[in-house]
Amino acid sequence: MTSFTRDQPYAEVIGDPIAQSKSPAIHNFWLGKLGIDARYEACRVAPGGLPEYLAARRADAGWRGCNVTMPHKQDIIPLLDRLDPLAQTIGAVNTVVREEDGTLVGYNTDAPGFLEPLQDRLDQQHLFRMARILGTGGAARAIVAALSRKGFVLVLAGRNSDKARGLLDELATGDDHHAIDLAHFAQATDFAFDDRKGIMDLVVNASPLGMTGQAALEFDFSHVPPGSVIYDIVTSPLETPFLKEAREAGFETVDGLSMLIGQAAFAFEKFFGTFPPRDSDGELREILLK
Repeated sequence: MTSFTRDQPYAEVIGDPIAQSKSPAIHNFWLGKLGIDARYEACRVAPGGLPEYLAARRADAGWRGCNVTMPHKQDIIPLLDRLDPLAQTIGAVNTVVREEDGTLVGYNTDAPGFLEPLQDRLDQQHLFRMARILGTGGAARAIVAALSRKGFVLVLAGRNSDKARGLLDELATGDDHHAIDLAHFAQATDFAFDDRKGIMDLVVNASPLGMTGQAALEFDFSHVPPGSVIYDIVTSPLETPFLKEAREAGFETVDGLSMLIGQAAFAFEKFFGTFPPRDSDGELREILLK
């Protein structure tokens, strides 16, 4: 068990609820690997407690910042002094950094964290890129913004197609994107896919569907072009039925821990001034899965 002293520099993750967060395990693993004398903890902050929490931490020179999870990613914005341009565009903050003078700056590391496991593919040239994104919640905001800036044509599906259209109009660059009802993907299709070489197709579950305690994700794989990458941001269970079916069908898959670790790595660098040791990701994943 990690031993903390109260005079160490520290960072936190805040939310409500927060006990289930894997962020302390991730950040403290990296701090231990690097021999950094600091700590990372979880702190429950109720919806009405953000102003008091930030006022106390602003005055604490040992506090490096915090990660922000539900339900605070948007509510925290007006309480900050400045937003990074990406966070401003997305309209959500998942990382707050305290500068030396007490200034609080908001960032969004969800977007680069989501893209990280796709980077090898994104470094290649493609004739065309398309992403089918399922969900219109807070995570989808970062994903829509990130993928549109990487040249993807987006099909965004939600229970409310008008909300999906609004997100695309707000966050996606270009005008060739499509908003549809989520139920569309539950029914089989005989759509003729573009099978030219050099096409990058991505299907992303950015919703909580399929998560432990949530409804199942109803999805028919006839909607998935050959060679697609299937990405599910759900972390519990890690092997969702969506990913299991995709893998059995021969598709490349990316699980939710990939995004979780990726976004944490970008936040860690902002808190502690150095990038974490990513050559230990396999060991870290084993710890997180216990």
